[in-house]
Amino acid sequence: MNIETLREYVLQLPDVAEGFPFGEDTLVFKVKGKIFLLTGLDRQPLQFNVKCNPERAIELREEYPGSIIPGYHMNKKHWNTVIVDGAVPNKLLKEMIEHSYQLVAGKKK
Repeated sequence: MNIETLREYVLQLPDVAEGFPFGEDTLVFKVKGKIFLLTGLDRQPLQFNVKCNPERAIELREEYPGSIIPGYHMNKKHWNTVIVDGAVPNKLLKEMIEHSYQLVAGKKK
């Protein structure tokens, strides 16, 4: 996954808006006016922050140490930073994005 495929995937979710409220280097995606994903455009490899159920967040960090870490500049109980370095399968990347979206949008999967 690269920034273009990330953006395409996120924008296909219902009612998603993108913007740059923190400056031109941080792309933010919101649903219902609330952030569910943000990414730095100047990071290599690609990294993004997503919201996560606290218990699942810990499980993911343990399963993918170094690739899924506590959310950078976020509430570390509820947010993970995902480093797209090839260790985390694309299917799981998409699942984490959808989970974050659903948590913020108030939808259950």
